[in-house]
Amino acid sequence: MNEDKALLPVLQQLETELHQPAAGGDRDRLDVLLHDSFLEIGRSGGIHTKAETLGELPPEAATGTIWAQDFSLRQLAPDVAMLNYRSACRRPDGRLERHTLRTSIWKLTDKGWQMFFHQGTPTDPFST
Repeated sequence: MNEDKALLPVLQQLETELHQPAAGGDRDRLDVLLHDSFLEIGRSGGIHTKAETLGELPPEAATGTIWAQDFSLRQLAPDVAMLNYRSACRRPDGRLERHTLRTSIWKLTDKGWQMFFHQGTPTDPFST
């Protein structure tokens, strides 16, 4: 299937909402955004389920913000889409570190679009 240009900004907004400390610390919002079968393979290689993610709240205090760019989307089925992008942690002094390639699979459910799978892979630094 092809990229759905109308869906890209919707999923990009939901994805970047998860980067915000407010969403990361809001159990009810995370419960809506993450599918019950959610699975994450983190940047470190650790595997996390939805229950583990919700059980680890509140998250550690952030030492920077998340920078994300180069979003692209592939519609895998009418109710399933894969979002790819690059991210990095922006330190208070503006430096970017922890450069990562990210992939999320989103599924349309009766609760709206929910993240079903997420993976982060370390990568070489990139330009903004």
